[in-house]
Amino acid sequence: MPIVQVKLAITSEEYARYYRGDAKQVICTARDGRTVQFPAAVLRPYLLHEGVYGEFEIEFSNSNKFIAIRKLSR
Repeated sequence: MPIVQVKLAITSEEYARYYRGDAKQVICTARDGRTVQFPAAVLRPYLLHEGVYGEFEIEFSNSNKFIAIRKLSR
């Protein structure tokens, strides 16, 4: 299963776009340079007053479907 690491810095105002449904996917660049896309809703457990910040590990299936996300650090 492919695993990628990303560093996210999403302000609470930016995340509000996902929450309202204006945007459904987060698109970012992984540490290894790949472009990664995953459902914004999976970040809800990590949403704080100031937004979503930190390093995350994202697991995908062999067919590139999202499986899991884990926070590595702040």
